[in-house]
Amino acid sequence: MNTSIVKDARRIVVKVGSSLVTAEGRGLDHAALARWAEQIAALAEQGREVVLVSSGAIAEGIARLGWSKRPKAVNELQAAAAVGQMGLVQAYESIFRTHNLHAAQVLLTHEDLADRTRYLNARSTLRTLLELKVVPIINENDTVATDEIRLGDNDTLGALVTNLIEADCLIILTDQTGLYTADPRRDVTATLVSDALAGDPELERMAGGAGSSVGTGGMLTKILAAKRAARSGAHTVICSGREERVLLRLAAGEAIGSQLVARQAPLAARRQWLADHLQLHGGVVLDEGAVRALRDEGKSLLPVGVKCVVGEFERGEVVTVSDMNGREIARGLANYSASEARRIAGKPSSAIESELGYMDEPELIHRDNLVVLA
Repeated sequence: MNTSIVKDARRIVVKVGSSLVTAEGRGLDHAALARWAEQIAALAEQGREVVLVSSGAIAEGIARLGWSKRPKAVNELQAAAAVGQMGLVQAYESIFRTHNLHAAQVLLTHEDLADRTRYLNARSTLRTLLELKVVPIINENDTVATDEIRLGDNDTLGALVTNLIEADCLIILTDQTGLYTADPRRDVTATLVSDALAGDPELERMAGGAGSSVGTGGMLTKILAAKRAARSGAHTVICSGREERVLLRLAAGEAIGSQLVARQAPLAARRQWLADHLQLHGGVVLDEGAVRALRDEGKSLLPVGVKCVVGEFERGEVVTVSDMNGREIARGLANYSASEARRIAGKPSSAIESELGYMDEPELIHRDNLVVLA
């Protein structure tokens, strides 16, 4: 593919990594921030909408607090994030103002996106900001996030935001040229993957996923982010942020780095919300017949097809649905709690009332509340 997949994109999410916005431990690199703002302002002049997912808050906080190294304690990291967010937002706001643009800070956690109401509120807010020609600056809310509600990394956050606002393209800017067939630091025969399908299992194996001994640092998270973004039909570009005017060149049609193309049809909004859950507390394991019914026939999940129930969950929570080999094939909203599901697992729907004393729904998960992933 000789033409950039960004060329025709009208709504773009740009993720900028810490190494591109910080000055080697000395806090924010204001010159770098100015370059990003200049390019985003130029894209806005072209009629494009841009959301920026920017790292750098903790590094800026560490510099402002005069600490010599990154702390390990969660409370100290959260304190650094709180201090650093002030600097990050101040820097972006002042820089964008020189281009007659407003910036807005949006801090998110997984909890914000796991709750349906908060998910819809976040989507509405971001869409309104874009309509007002404001540039949203998004980061994980590190000041309150714990392991239970963390998104984990800004690559994942970029993909979730891409799906949230139904963007056309996700651009992940890093300090690497792109995705390679192997770690180029260890393998001189490694070659750049210029074009591939987002979600191709081979990409994950190359980047150190299942079945591979090759590790390329954070590249796996970027490949998984592209896979996630593809669920809403968005393409992903992984390329070096060190490239001169990289955003404008991509928008002009120049192919840079690795282009991971989405080929599947976009998921409907509710199913996208289900698919975007990162932290699930439990699930069910199905027999082969139930797997076929869900994946191939578009059926609801009935208790009779459940072999076992894992973890703990309440009615109305999102659960994972796996085959007997442990592969996740779907996820959905449970009509019954884990304890109730264990009592009716393997039994026909007609037995639910006699077993539980009531029957709200004949399905464990209704088709309308289920999304098939594999």
